Amino acid sequence: MASSQTGRRKSTRKVIVLLFFVASIGLFFPAFSPLPAVSSSRPHRHSIKSPAEKKNLQDEAPRFEILHDKFWKDNEPFQIIGGDVHYFRIPPEVEKWWSMLLPKIVPLLYNNGGPVIMVQIENEYGSFGDDKSYLHSLVKLARQHVGDDVILYTTDGGTRETLDKGTIRGADVFSAVDFSTGENPWPIFELQKKYNAPGKSPPLSSEFYTGWLTHWGEKMAKTDAKWTAAALDNILSRNASVVLYMAHGGTNFGFYSGANTGQISADYKPDLTSYDYDAPIQESGDVDNPKYKALRSVIKRYSRYQLPPVPANNVKKAYGRVKMERVTSLFGVLNMVSEPKDGAQSDQPVPMESFGKVLGFCLYVSNFQPKERPIILSIPKVHDRAQIFMLCQTTGYASGPAYVGTIERWLNRNITLPHITCSSSVSLFILVENMGRVNYGQFLYDKKGILSSVLLDGSPLRGWKIFPISFDHITNILFTNPIAHIAHPLVRKSNKMVLKETEDDPLKGPAFHVGQFVINETDQVKDTYISFRGWSKGVCFVNGFNLGRYWPSVGPQCSLYVPAPILKHGENTVVLLELEQANLEHVITFVSGPDFTCGPTRATSTT
Repeated sequence: MASSQTGRRKSTRKVIVLLFFVASIGLFFPAFSPLPAVSSSRPHRHSIKSPAEKKNLQDEAPRFEILHDKFWKDNEPFQIIGGDVHYFRIPPEVEKWWSMLLPKIVPLLYNNGGPVIMVQIENEYGSFGDDKSYLHSLVKLARQHVGDDVILYTTDGGTRETLDKGTIRGADVFSAVDFSTGENPWPIFELQKKYNAPGKSPPLSSEFYTGWLTHWGEKMAKTDAKWTAAALDNILSRNASVVLYMAHGGTNFGFYSGANTGQISADYKPDLTSYDYDAPIQESGDVDNPKYKALRSVIKRYSRYQLPPVPANNVKKAYGRVKMERVTSLFGVLNMVSEPKDGAQSDQPVPMESFGKVLGFCLYVSNFQPKERPIILSIPKVHDRAQIFMLCQTTGYASGPAYVGTIERWLNRNITLPHITCSSSVSLFILVENMGRVNYGQFLYDKKGILSSVLLDGSPLRGWKIFPISFDHITNILFTNPIAHIAHPLVRKSNKMVLKETEDDPLKGPAFHVGQFVINETDQVKDTYISFRGWSKGVCFVNGFNLGRYWPSVGPQCSLYVPAPILKHGENTVVLLELEQANLEHVITFVSGPDFTCGPTRATSTT
């Protein structure tokens, strides 16, 4: 695992991270603890020579600082033992974002009596950037909001190249490091000193990898608990500080999953909806596992506080099978889910960000004149996955636009559009899914949608209508009149809402499916999982909450985690946007545990 970590990095990039001085993270362990007795003396200016001086010192404001290559909290040497929890990517407009965020943090700074001891201004920037003026601008912006007393810091990989590019020399910004778990930390901590002012370099591994992430189509990443614990012990045993990445990974709910790339943008690897990460606190919050116990045992040896009791795992409930009904195609409610509802016109395709759309889906529609032979369709640059459909506006198809193929960013290929007899123009529908933004490396500026011309037999197709799609109110939309929606004019001639399908003639393409189930007792509202075995690819909403993507045909994730607060006593509603082909029984199953054994990888389940 250590070697693989050097080749690919975590997917969710932190632009700002706050370290909190708290008694515990959840019920896991103390986030910070004082150092054991040390032989070095405290700085002279903190010496206490009389009870009166001691009282005066206690009356001073709280203070967290770096001196003599140690962290100090209120005049006592301090060792950080912390953990990251799951966070979401923030917008790229740093100044706008920080102007909203940092004023809320100021009352929470430690020197103001709150829990925040340090503020991170950049994360692993040296791995893909080298602009000191940019870094200095972040420092200036942060100082305008948080003042001069709080510690600002950066984190970079433990190499000269990354530290040269990602750090700011001098005493104003502390430089922390990260490195592969199991790697010898002490030469890296010595290197860290070269990028901090003399006496200002307490050894800090700000990302100690407890596991690793998994992309769609891969086997679930696992790391050995004893091996991970031994690596942690190696750091803590000599009074170095550490922050676990991740303490709790959690879930990429909605469309907030990230992605990685290789050396080229097309080598694109989207993350699973689950961000379990093989972390000590599992996706559902459970801690009864070997890694939690092993890491807790190590932390207990170095903490001067008594650790809180180990909590029990959350109770899970298998609610069983729920019958789903196909209500309408996505095209059937296009005018109700697109913003603007009539689309936006453009001569050439443009990215979805042009319409303020940063997540989810965007539909591109144009027309062309049919030929007496098949036509070759190519899209040189699409981010990230495009499903292609055709519709003759004269005759149409009973089920709406007909599916003809898929183009993927990581497997771009030409599509042959079949010859159809049509006395009018043929409408071309291209539904593009943003599978997750690249969060690390040189391709961070990751625009989504169709980023090139669409070519028919090598010639650009012009005259597009573009429909940014929103699912914010999809449950209400489908239950307003689930049978007889008014179709968008582009597909109205062929629209038939509720259609029957058989095993020999299944309906394909993006369609909404609705199901309901009842929880009869309040005390039966529990965490659960939805199994999507037999379904293809799509998005799931429970009581209007977007759980995220499912893709069991690729795997390894077969099920989605449903936290109890999303459910309710009484009737609960599930809506699926199935993009390809539904389970032939039209059934989903609520089960009591996660399943990561789908797809060709056949990875090992966590249950």
